[in-house]
Amino acid sequence: MGAAGAAGGRHGTETGSIAAKVVAWWQSSGVDADRDRLPWRSPPSAADPWHVLVSEVMLAQTQAGRVADRFPQFVERFGSPSALAAEPLGEMLRAWQGLGYPRRAANLHRCAGVLVADHDGEVPRELEVLLALPGVGRYTARAVLAFAFDVAIMPVDTNIGRVLARLQGRRLGVAEAQRIGDSLQLSASPAPGGRRTGLAFMDLGAVLCRPKEPGCPECPLVTRCIFGLACSVAEARGRPAPEDPAVRSAGVSGRQARFEGSDRQGRGRLLKAAAGAPIAAADLAVAAGWPDDPARAARAVMTLVADGLLAAGADGRYVMP
Repeated sequence: MGAAGAAGGRHGTETGSIAAKVVAWWQSSGVDADRDRLPWRSPPSAADPWHVLVSEVMLAQTQAGRVADRFPQFVERFGSPSALAAEPLGEMLRAWQGLGYPRRAANLHRCAGVLVADHDGEVPRELEVLLALPGVGRYTARAVLAFAFDVAIMPVDTNIGRVLARLQGRRLGVAEAQRIGDSLQLSASPAPGGRRTGLAFMDLGAVLCRPKEPGCPECPLVTRCIFGLACSVAEARGRPAPEDPAVRSAGVSGRQARFEGSDRQGRGRLLKAAAGAPIAAADLAVAAGWPDDPARAARAVMTLVADGLLAAGADGRYVMP
């Protein structure tokens, strides 16, 4: 039977063998030990739901290497929801410099406040409750459940989404990808375990099932992957490779808009400048890196104010909140 039926959960033994093969590869290849050196996967952070939540927010659209450099110092300072909620947003934004979208930082700060106010400063372990937290979406909620609480649920990120789509040989919708991923989690052997199986599939996507030049010969699912088999047939017959079903499939991120010269870059420069000292209105264009376009700088600072990331002081200067 093909991978579509197997991964879709129609035959438990097939789904179980898929999950078992991925976990066995993950452990025997040493990928588990190598990747577990990432600070958010190492004790004590690996067992701390707050640290797991912080790492997932940081890793959203930020390179893992950059997060690895900053994560230990961040959780040392803001090691609990109460520690973060007790600090002004501006202090957190200073600590967040270089970690990408500051709106994510603001949402995490708001999330800490809600956890303190409504959940006794603890990260909840119910999916719907997690989804109600500021800035916590479908993937992040499931990542916390799988990685911090070992719940048998699949956090379908861009790597796992790519594996699932290629296994099926077609693009997947959000609900279908989640259903297939969860069936693989529940079929894991010897017992369902969200952390181990989720990390194994995630690392398979990162290490072998890459967007470009995937390492199909070394893949534990090489005989199960419909897309991989189609590529092999096309190569043997001298034909072009088939279209990659992972492109635009559920969970698989697309190409980001260019950062250089973007409004995001200017906003980041304004925040960095404000972290050092308040910015006078007359200095906004220079601080944003657009000395010849003060109107653009003015628009950018207004979006920062609207997002709560900067505040207009009584003296007309812009300051961290």
